[in-house]
Amino acid sequence: MDMYSTKQYLQTIQAEYLKANKKHKTQLLNEAIRITNMNRKYLIRRLSAKTRWNKIIKRNKHKTYTADLIYPLVQIWDIFGNPCGQRLVDNINRELKRLMKFDEITISNNHAELLQAMSSSTIDRLLKHEKNTRMMNHKYKNKNNQLLYSQIPVKLSDEWDRTKVGQIQVDGVEHCGSSVNGTYVNTISATDIGSLWWEGEAIMNKGQRATLNALKTMRKRSPFKWTEIHPDNGTSFINYFIYDYARMTKLEFSRSRAYKKNDNCFVEQQNSSHVRSIVGHNRFDTFREQTILNDLYQNDLRLYKNFFQPIMRLKDKSRDKGHIRRKYHQAKTPYQWLLDNDNIDDRTKGTLKETYIGLNPAQLKRNIDDKLKLLNETYQTKQQNNEKEVENNNKNNNATVTFSFDRTTRLRLPSYVI
Repeated sequence: MDMYSTKQYLQTIQAEYLKANKKHKTQLLNEAIRITNMNRKYLIRRLSAKTRWNKIIKRNKHKTYTADLIYPLVQIWDIFGNPCGQRLVDNINRELKRLMKFDEITISNNHAELLQAMSSSTIDRLLKHEKNTRMMNHKYKNKNNQLLYSQIPVKLSDEWDRTKVGQIQVDGVEHCGSSVNGTYVNTISATDIGSLWWEGEAIMNKGQRATLNALKTMRKRSPFKWTEIHPDNGTSFINYFIYDYARMTKLEFSRSRAYKKNDNCFVEQQNSSHVRSIVGHNRFDTFREQTILNDLYQNDLRLYKNFFQPIMRLKDKSRDKGHIRRKYHQAKTPYQWLLDNDNIDDRTKGTLKETYIGLNPAQLKRNIDDKLKLLNETYQTKQQNNEKEVENNNKNNNATVTFSFDRTTRLRLPSYVI
C-alpha cells in the first residue's frame, strides 16, 4: 500500500474510530496495523480527533520585517559579495549609513533602523527566496536528523579493502522521466566491492520501509554474507529503520560524504551499466511496470551480468610526465572473482558452479530482450491511454459563454472576477 492509499484508508476509518468504544478501537487498530504495517502509537495519533487531513490552519502573525525591506537588503547583500547572515550583520551595522550618504541605498530612517536591528537568522530567512532563485542555497541544506548522521561514520573511496567480499555499496535510481512529481518506481542497486556482484530491486517511491525490505530481499538473494552497507546521504537510506536493522543483524553501516559521488563509485558505475543502459530513462509509475522490472532484476539480468559479463578492475595507477598510466587485472566476471577469492567457502563456490553449469547465456539474453520489449509495450500502452484520457477531459471541459448585447439587458459579473 502506497502513502496515498494509506492516507485514504486512515481517513475512511477515522470517523468510525472516534465513535467506537475501547474494545472496538482495539480491533480497528489491530486491523490498521495489519494493513498499513505502521506503529501502533503512530496510528493512535493519526486517528485522533486532532488530525485534520485537508484543513490548513493559517495564523495571522504580526510581522516586524515586511516585504519592502527585502529589496534594500538584497542590494546590500550584492554590494558586499553575497556573504552569509552572520557576516552581513557587521556590514549593515558599519556601512549602511555610508551607503545612504553615497546614494547607493535609498530608504527611510525607520527602515534603516530595522535593517540594523536584524539578527543573522532573520537576514538568512529573508534572503532564502533570493538564494533559491539564484541556485545558491542547495548545497548547504541542513540534514533532517543530525544526531543519526553523526552516529554513522563517513568512509572514503580509498579506504575500502577491495579483496574483501561482503562490503556492499547501495544506491537508488529514479525512474521518474522528466518530472519528479507523484508516485514512480525506484531501483535499489547493491554492489559488492570485492567481486562487483550486483543485485537490484524495484520499489514504488522511496519510502524508508520499502527501501529496507528491498535491502533484506537482496541480502537474502546474495550468494555470500553481507558485512557492511554503504549508502549515500539520502534519507531513504539514512534513517532509523535501516540503522536499527543494521545494528540488530551485526551489519556495519557507513556513508559517503555529501555531494561526493566518488565515495560510492562502484554502485554509481553499475547504476549506469546495469540499470540506465538497460531500462532507459522513461517514467515507470505503475505496479505492472514494477513487476516486470523485478522479474528482470531477480532472474535473467542478475544472472547474465554476474555470470557472463567480464569486468576489468584497476590494478595500478601512476603518473608519467603529465600522463596517467593505468594497469588492469585480467577481465573476469563477478562469478570468477568470487571463485578466486580465498574468503569464500567451498560450499558457496560449489553452489555457484552448479548454478553456472545450468545457465545458457544466449537464452538469458533472449529472455532479457523479451522482458524489455514487454516493459516498453506496457509503457507505450500507458502513454496512449493517458493521452486519450486527457483528450476526453478536454472535450468534456469545453464550455461556451454567450453574451447579450441588448441594451435592456444588464451584464453582471461575479465579485471574484471584478
